[in-house]
Amino acid sequence: MRMAIAVAKTKGSDPADSPLGSVIVLDGRVLSAEPNQTEQLPDATAHAEMMAIRRACEASGEMELRGATLYSTLQPCGMCTMATIWSKVGRVVYGAGREDVHRMYFEARHVDTLAFIADAYRDDVVIEGGCLRDECAALYYPPDVDLPEAEQANL
Repeated sequence: MRMAIAVAKTKGSDPADSPLGSVIVLDGRVLSAEPNQTEQLPDATAHAEMMAIRRACEASGEMELRGATLYSTLQPCGMCTMATIWSKVGRVVYGAGREDVHRMYFEARHVDTLAFIADAYRDDVVIEGGCLRDECAALYYPPDVDLPEAEQANL
């Protein structure tokens, strides 16, 4: 998770820049480490987890990442959760959860990704939240900050 935090910080320290970081590890080897790249590419699907999955598949030469662990500084959104399921990542470890950060970081009509995984057709994905929670949450706006709606993503 410390590597994911370092990757997130490559985006700077402004919470408005969505400083997310994701790392995928398989058998003790880092396959990928990617920040959120939606604005840079521009690509709405270039979330840190999506980019990490793409790069890990390229690095391994496989479409499936069985046995791999995906580390993310923020609880994955619905799109990233589905990509995790489809790529057959075995374990997801995230830092800050939706209750730890401003609601702008999640869809206004949020799909509870934890329940989504629990109800998915795969029951072998392990989810662990709260890893270095405070350090990860510090990357983002806190839940109670008053932000102008024009500055809030996803709303």
